[in-house]
Amino acid sequence: MANGGSGGGDVFDVRKVRRLVELMNEHELAEIDLKQADQRIRLRRGQDPILTAGVTTAPASPPAVAPTAPVVEAPPAASPAAEDPSAAYITSPMVGTFYTASSPDSHDFVNVGDQVNAETVVCILEAMKVFNEIPAECSGKIVARLVENGDAIEFGQKLFQIQPN
Repeated sequence: MANGGSGGGDVFDVRKVRRLVELMNEHELAEIDLKQADQRIRLRRGQDPILTAGVTTAPASPPAVAPTAPVVEAPPAASPAAEDPSAAYITSPMVGTFYTASSPDSHDFVNVGDQVNAETVVCILEAMKVFNEIPAECSGKIVARLVENGDAIEFGQKLFQIQPN
């Protein structure tokens, strides 16, 4: 979020805002509040992610614009009937479009039943025409994919259910 002071319609340089977001990510900052003359910018990560069984999320990026392709409504993939208290979830660190593979001709990064570790890339989220690889961030077995390829994703939305090792 950016809040301008009494700058009379001044627009912040997008490159500077992006650099501030990069600094937030590099230094794992939750908030930056800068004032210079009559301008002010305040950047804050979104709401705290929902975490289960010690799963952490990647640092948040700035909100993305709506996807350019139309979103087709589809029923969620293999959704568990009841929440398993021992399960963990891989959640989205940003708003964007969910993709299961790096290209339409490629194999999915992970499938239900696959074993993953913290560094395993499980999907790609497209935000502002940038493709961001999303790691599992914990070790375990993929139990369910909770969204479909091409779905519009919100910050903190559950993407995969994982049974931790």
